[in-house]
Amino acid sequence: MNNNLKTVFRFHDETKHQPQRDARSLGYMDWANQPDPFLRFDGADVRRLSLPEDDTGGPTWREVIAGGLPPAPVDDAAVSRLLYGSMALSAWKEAHGLDGEVAQRWALRVNPSSGNLHPTETWLVREDGLHHYRPDLHALEHAGVGCGWPAGRGLLVGLSSVVWREAWKYGERSFRYCNHDTGHALAAITLAARSLGWEARLLDGLSSELVGRLLGCARRNGPEVDHPDLLLHVGPASELVGVPTISEIEDLRKRLEARGEPSRLSEGHQDWPLVEEVREAVAWPGRGWDGETPAPPIPPTTGDRSFLSLVRGRRSAVSMDGATGLDAEAFYEICRRALPGQVPLPWPAQVSVLLFVHRVAGLPAGPYLLSRSPDHAEELREILPPVATWERPRRCPDDVPLVRLDTADLRNHARALCCTQKIAGDGVFAAAMLARFDEPLHEYGAGFYPRLFWETGVVGQMLYLAAEAAGVRGTGIGCYFDDEVHKMMGLEDHAWQSLYHFTVGQGVDDPRLVTAPAYEREG
Repeated sequence: MNNNLKTVFRFHDETKHQPQRDARSLGYMDWANQPDPFLRFDGADVRRLSLPEDDTGGPTWREVIAGGLPPAPVDDAAVSRLLYGSMALSAWKEAHGLDGEVAQRWALRVNPSSGNLHPTETWLVREDGLHHYRPDLHALEHAGVGCGWPAGRGLLVGLSSVVWREAWKYGERSFRYCNHDTGHALAAITLAARSLGWEARLLDGLSSELVGRLLGCARRNGPEVDHPDLLLHVGPASELVGVPTISEIEDLRKRLEARGEPSRLSEGHQDWPLVEEVREAVAWPGRGWDGETPAPPIPPTTGDRSFLSLVRGRRSAVSMDGATGLDAEAFYEICRRALPGQVPLPWPAQVSVLLFVHRVAGLPAGPYLLSRSPDHAEELREILPPVATWERPRRCPDDVPLVRLDTADLRNHARALCCTQKIAGDGVFAAAMLARFDEPLHEYGAGFYPRLFWETGVVGQMLYLAAEAAGVRGTGIGCYFDDEVHKMMGLEDHAWQSLYHFTVGQGVDDPRLVTAPAYEREG
């Protein structure tokens, strides 16, 4: 095992929560150094994007899932819709004091994030250069000139992570959460592109170093450094002919002239050396996946709610009522959205989902396995205890690869596994995303480690949106006792690891909070 892989395995094991101890963090909230949630480039030209008239127009959720919409031209209006439906603010929350004045105010976004901390930054490369997206203004900052991407070849959309935003609260485990968020953002942008009749293709043949140099990540050094995540080629299929080559991206990078000075997010910082070690260890060398993973067909869905209102109305439930259930048809529809193909990834699926069903009509409570690849069911069947039933639920649709593992109601167990959080047992169901771990890391290298978390983030984003479409709410759960999940499943080594948890149910809003619009509209 090379040193980079050793670092990944050490980081992963040392950042596991245990019942007797949490992963290392500061242990308290250092409010004086809470990071600014909005990065800006002082001195760069800022151009506000037009806002849609309302959130009810455009294609429906059903039409976006089906695909095949007529492509919109690649212009400012379409760029605005792309970002408004993926990375923009969705609302402001306000807490009022006894005098009626606003005591606290914080933004919500279309894309979910651990602790609402939002480490993910969004970048666009267009004909006129490099732009940084300002979600607080729904605007583009002209952060670089001279590196224009040719007109008629779509857009380049980049994502990077300011790890400090998560590390401020979560310490060493923060790098996991940053990559969950990257997966959520990847799915959000892909679906928003599809709503425009476009495609979004992950350029995984590019190295992390090259992506970082193009996006200017090296301009921010020290604890607030940007970690380069990925680059997407986005636009109508007719403009995505020919994958951008390394030499083309390198040429763009060489011609880039930076504009503006990146703002400081905090006055003081806590160093987390292990996070810096793993960040360096997972540098992606670039790998082409063409032809390795044909995308499976996407099952159709129903519902005429507009895509924009659904994604912008998505919220992370902070508590659930512990009573609401779902009918089996709605549950199976949510399961379909968690399957591969909804958001194409270029590598073979590595993640399957352990479901703790609590309240689904016609479906006995207990643990189930949703296999996102036939190979996963075969592998796990060899590992799981022989008492597992492996029964297909009665009247389960043929296109939902679900099996029941046990007859026990594990509601309390699901809560205990998720750091005793009540929300994991109060929903319709809870989920643990299990990833093949040892084999893909040895096959694809340490740089594949973030991609395992991206895949769980993609699954999580589809669960969020499918829950909204079903009239309930979802919540990602990053706090869980890793090895307790593995013990329950009979997993004794690193062959499979639990990387993300989730719960779906009827959310309960806090009546003390007031919701305000995301943006002030002119006129």
